[in-house]
Amino acid sequence: MQTKKHIPLSDIKVPQDLKSLDIPNLEMLASEIREYILDVVSQTGGHVGASFGVVELTLALHYLFDSPRDNIFWDVSHQAYPHKLLTGRYEDFKTLRQYKGIAGFCKRDESEHDIFGAGHASTAISSALGLAEAKHLNGDSSYTIAVVGDGALTGGVAYEGLNNVSELNRNIIIIFNDNEMSISPNVGALSSFISRATTGHYMNLVREEVKHLMKSIPTFGDKIYAVAKKSKEAIKGIFSPGLFFECLGLRYIGPIDGHKLETLVTTLKDIKGLKGPILLHVVTEKGHGCEFLEGDPLKCHAFTPFDRKTGKAIPKKNAKITYTKVLGNTLQKLAKMDDKVVAITAAMKEGTGLKEFAEAFPERFYDVGIAEQHAVLFSAGLSLQKIKPFACIYSTFLQRAFDQLVHDVCLQKLNVCFAMDRAGLVGDDGPTHHGVFDITYLRELPNMVVMSPKDENEFQHMLYTATTFEGPKAIRYPRGEGLGIPMDESFKNIPIGKGEVIKMDSNKDYVLIIALGHMVQPSLEAAELLNKENINTVVINARFVKPLDTELIFKFSKDAKLIVTVEENVLAGGFGSAILELLNDTHGSIAVPVKRFGVPDRYIEHGSQSILRKEIGLDPERICKTIRSLLPHTIQKEFLSTMKEPSESDFIESPSVLNKEVVKNI
Repeated sequence: MQTKKHIPLSDIKVPQDLKSLDIPNLEMLASEIREYILDVVSQTGGHVGASFGVVELTLALHYLFDSPRDNIFWDVSHQAYPHKLLTGRYEDFKTLRQYKGIAGFCKRDESEHDIFGAGHASTAISSALGLAEAKHLNGDSSYTIAVVGDGALTGGVAYEGLNNVSELNRNIIIIFNDNEMSISPNVGALSSFISRATTGHYMNLVREEVKHLMKSIPTFGDKIYAVAKKSKEAIKGIFSPGLFFECLGLRYIGPIDGHKLETLVTTLKDIKGLKGPILLHVVTEKGHGCEFLEGDPLKCHAFTPFDRKTGKAIPKKNAKITYTKVLGNTLQKLAKMDDKVVAITAAMKEGTGLKEFAEAFPERFYDVGIAEQHAVLFSAGLSLQKIKPFACIYSTFLQRAFDQLVHDVCLQKLNVCFAMDRAGLVGDDGPTHHGVFDITYLRELPNMVVMSPKDENEFQHMLYTATTFEGPKAIRYPRGEGLGIPMDESFKNIPIGKGEVIKMDSNKDYVLIIALGHMVQPSLEAAELLNKENINTVVINARFVKPLDTELIFKFSKDAKLIVTVEENVLAGGFGSAILELLNDTHGSIAVPVKRFGVPDRYIEHGSQSILRKEIGLDPERICKTIRSLLPHTIQKEFLSTMKEPSESDFIESPSVLNKEVVKNI
């Protein structure tokens, strides 16, 4: 038999190019894919391990199905690098997670093969089921496939989808990618059950015991065993997750080895002929094929740029302590001082900086899995017995538990502190991970206190303050390093709702800059640039979004010639909006123009934090330039008279002038 000609990875332009290959050539492609991913991600950083775990599975899917007519949903989609490489993005892959390059997740406007974008877990089953139902309504016979990791099955919405699958009974293939590893080790009863049931040793032991028992029966033993072999699926269902999934109305197949291409191809071929909802259980290994990845859950999740041969991260020069590290260190100190302090995370022990806390206080650390709604409710329940829970959840992930914030914490005035990492622009992970909505969705909640530190030292004091204040509170802080300032040895209690003046050039004829969180430093730098042009400034570190320091803000607002607010949150309903509301509702007589700096009304793409901040005008130079452009001395009329048409970027917002129609009529 003649071996089919190999096609190098660089020549794969569409998935259909795979169909002329045989299994040995597909295995060669698997090796090329892993090598190329390592080459690129060692330079760009990214999610390596998950993608390595699904290389063979991805090849098998694109070999047998016809994307984009057949649709593949990748849950979370950080494991979709092989998918990108097989769908015409080989050259573009070199720009992975770089500004203006391709995204680290599936993205609908990047490729027709990306049917659904996802940066949050547990969404694929429900969205794929919706598409399968739409195909049924439209008479479309193409396939719908959802690839779901075992980590995603710790999220409640996955079970809502599974529950609906049996009711609709549509043609959908759910591939359960079982690698026993999310970012942090999986938790929960189902994960434990699946792990035990699919262990090769356990399954083999059961089979051998049953075989031995049946064959030992005199005379009829061999015949009984022959019958039993024909019913192996039924026997296997008793000792595997098949029973669980089949009770949910799915036809269960597996488990099979997810790194054996021939097995995958044969099994998927058989599945293509079946009707109704099917679950294929595939056992894989994160980081498979790379020695320094295998068995390391943290490395397997995400990398910063690293040495291609060793996998060791390239160290940053003069690296400063990160906010994440400050959280972990401070919570350990607080736990030693107060035995009521506990920490909760949603499958992000390392990501939230709680690894050392978990080791030091195992009985006071709780990882609840990818289940943010449960994390908030669990924290609420803890607080009922005077426990002081710190729910450490990324800003973008806490969005998933909004109703629990409203109904179960704030309404009942429960003593829970939300430590919200990755607030603001996170950089290379892009719009699914930017934490730019939390001020808006938190400040509307009665009883909620919202604070944000200007630096790492103030952050530790805010965490301490959270232990002394009874009630719901949230501390939002950015991804990355602090400013490198000295850390106080002892904690200070920050008065709730009190800001501070950190720069004052004059008591008259000044620009008032009210900045929040890590936007304080660029605001100070912008003020220094304005000083060089003989423009006086007063800079306030607001500290609190809610409650605002009304007294301090009014004191300096009435004599300002321009008020500027600076935040790294969407402008709609954000910190600047809170200042406008305050000036308008309480002291409408203060008719000073207000300019808000923040995130515009669009999703911000991926790229480094510094590039993104510059793009949307949150760097010191742009802040300075914009303020300067707004400072003719007769600002309300002289500036407006020069405008042909007000634009979003330079529109002056004032308590007395709040819409463009009014501006046009001045």
